[in-house]
Amino acid sequence: MTITLATWNINSIRPRLHHVEQFNADRAPDILCLQETKVINDQFPTASLKKLGYEYAAINGQKSYHGVAILSRIPFAKVDMRGFCDKGDARHVEVTIDTDKGPLRIHNFYVPAGGDIPDPAVNDKFQHKLDFLEEMKSWLTGAETDNASILVGDLNIAPHENDVWSHKQLLKVVSHTPIEVEALAAVQEAGPWQDVVRNHIPVEHRLYSWWSYRSRDWSKADKGRRLDHIWATDAAADKVSAVEVYRDARSWEKPSDHAPVIAKLDMSPLA
Repeated sequence: MTITLATWNINSIRPRLHHVEQFNADRAPDILCLQETKVINDQFPTASLKKLGYEYAAINGQKSYHGVAILSRIPFAKVDMRGFCDKGDARHVEVTIDTDKGPLRIHNFYVPAGGDIPDPAVNDKFQHKLDFLEEMKSWLTGAETDNASILVGDLNIAPHENDVWSHKQLLKVVSHTPIEVEALAAVQEAGPWQDVVRNHIPVEHRLYSWWSYRSRDWSKADKGRRLDHIWATDAAADKVSAVEVYRDARSWEKPSDHAPVIAKLDMSPLA
């Protein structure tokens, strides 16, 4: 038995609910972590998602901006969420599920994009991004990461040279600057967390999960970035047996600019 988990920046859940339906028909993940849902909790399309088999939903919503949700066919033993940087933004939600390998904690994050100028002295949004990562690093370590945990989401940073279409051209572009890459590495090291996507698809291979809307033929140009991640603590990393970037979703009509990233976990739900 396995559990399939996916993370996807849906870029507004209500107009793209049909894309969730199509993804469910194609891959049917047991747990679907969404970012940028852009809707308050009361208006989240819970009833429609239950028809797809997602009986359980942990939602942290916000009107018109941000928002994260974890949809599941598996019951939650616990649901929690955390605020960051005293902004009141809906950027994190977590659940715990019971499995035959013990409890599994799942964090879903939407890290701030950081604006256009990679200089915290002149760009408050970039400073916010760095502060957010610092809070992640300070929290997600020690007792918080001693057990089996998965961290997913749009982390808005492409850390490796082959996570972007041109390392040289993007070194001064927000999402691939050295200061961001170092800050994300510090979060990963503090856990410690393993980048399980790169465990299965080595860094020698180019891999992207986001392609700009500005490119008329995004697939042919293939100027992508790997902004969407799946990490695991040491206690959970060896349970991840396969990963996939579901690139097909980027070709759908009026798509999100992100593609889902999928992981298969070698464990079974107890419920």
